[in-house]
Amino acid sequence: MKSPILTNSQRHMHMGLGHEGVGVVEKIGPDCKTLKPGDRIGWGYNHGFCGHCEQCLSGNDIYCVERALYGAADLDQGSFGSHAVWREKALFKIPDNMTDIDAAPLQCAGATVFSVLHSFQTQPTETVGIMGVGGLGHLAIQFAAKMGCRVVVISGSEAKRDEAMKLGAHEFIATRGKTELKVEKPINRLIVTTSFQPNWAQLLPILAPRATIFPVSVAAGNFEIPYMPMLMNGITVQGSLVAGRIVHERMLQFAALHQIKAVIEVFDMTEEGILDAMEKLDQGKVHFRAVLKPVA
Repeated sequence: MKSPILTNSQRHMHMGLGHEGVGVVEKIGPDCKTLKPGDRIGWGYNHGFCGHCEQCLSGNDIYCVERALYGAADLDQGSFGSHAVWREKALFKIPDNMTDIDAAPLQCAGATVFSVLHSFQTQPTETVGIMGVGGLGHLAIQFAAKMGCRVVVISGSEAKRDEAMKLGAHEFIATRGKTELKVEKPINRLIVTTSFQPNWAQLLPILAPRATIFPVSVAAGNFEIPYMPMLMNGITVQGSLVAGRIVHERMLQFAALHQIKAVIEVFDMTEEGILDAMEKLDQGKVHFRAVLKPVA
């Protein structure tokens, strides 16, 4: 393992940690067809799927009923380890012009937000709203902007305005203390990357008719939205997991072409480095993504 990622979603699990990462193939089994020793590869949330059901054959293997998701399968393995045994079909070759450090955060966070945009046919003429400027949101800004969309970032305060604009946002809205929000153009697609329930009284008026809402963060409890405004304006709430295989591969190629990179903090992959990263994570002081780097 070369570059695993640390996130809050895996913080208290009793299992091998590390839900996304990058490594190098050391050995292959007799049924491997495309990978060879020495290849740099990445992996994410889904470790396996049947390959022959309707979902798999249509490119939606992430929804295969036999999928092997992190946290539910392969509990003895994770990217924090030195080695792992993975299924070839759930591994992805890293583009030559992409470093391990840059590739690692794309395997889950990047695949999640890219899939929302790509799999649901986002058009470059649309306005995309990104709610939250964090580990997912800051990548969503970059992908949407490079796809040619108008990007509106919605955040609680003004603290991340400058950074959001540098990442590619065209408009930034701080919501705290406001009862009414205004945008230059109504939002066609709203990607919710925050773990808390949005204030729909603020947000629904700035959505375009027949807009789509994509909640993509991990959160407990119910997702609630006012019924009548949703009905009267034809609003769609669309669930989405990380990317299926073909979309994941396209994500890596797109990111390599457009030089889309996560904003990261790097920690040594040692006991001291991991404890330091965990402490910063607990304190909410990790800036977007934490990457663990092996020490030679």
